Amino acid sequence: MSDNQPIKHLRIGVLVPFTNTNLETDMARLLPHDISAHFTRIGGYSLTKIPDSSQMQKMGAANIEDALQLIAGISPDLVLYGCTSATLTHGLEFDHKLTSQIKKLTNANAITAAGALVSSLKTIGAHKIGFASPYVGDVNEQAIQFLFQAGFDTVKCADIGYAVDSHGQGALTPDMIYDLALRADHPDVDAIVMACTDLRAVEVIEQIENEIGKPVITSNQAMVFCALKTFGISHYAPKYGRLFELLLTTTCI
Repeated sequence: MSDNQPIKHLRIGVLVPFTNTNLETDMARLLPHDISAHFTRIGGYSLTKIPDSSQMQKMGAANIEDALQLIAGISPDLVLYGCTSATLTHGLEFDHKLTSQIKKLTNANAITAAGALVSSLKTIGAHKIGFASPYVGDVNEQAIQFLFQAGFDTVKCADIGYAVDSHGQGALTPDMIYDLALRADHPDVDAIVMACTDLRAVEVIEQIENEIGKPVITSNQAMVFCALKTFGISHYAPKYGRLFELLLTTTCI
């Protein structure tokens, strides 16, 4: 942030899945020092089952009013819904309704992880994407449909190749995530989308972009980008991908 901008401490409330181990670290990594993130954990899915479509739909449909009441206690300026697949599996309209619900119950602006991916892809002008995730097959199919509803064609999809449980998603190493992103690339692709807020993708965004020469959009990076645009912050650009370079000239759609 530039020295001549007024400094106001802003607070972001974050709803984070209860098994997620990387979202909090990424928020600390990506946010400027004068924006604090405050977390409330949410459930609705099973610790012991593979997070397939059924599990993620249950999470998306779970009652989050108590969690929102708790996060409202900090008087947040913005609330993030920090699970991508919970709304990808329900569709675009559901995602919009969830955003409205969060705004109503917290009296704050709201951004979902899935909605942030859409907004960020529109901001960079992408049309054809490569999609990479740790999700099992049916979740990927619903994610591709979600993005199609939002106006994007998925040219290629890459997954880990085996069923990953909730803890396994967070345990994937940056090297594994780098390889996953390269497998999602294709000559016709404008950008790579890396979904999942528990994926350590932020750590290798620049490495991937340097290799393929295209923008990489991740769930956590996209949420922070849209948060900064919502706050009107235009002179802060963490070195985590080309997306942040657009802060000076664009608005988050």
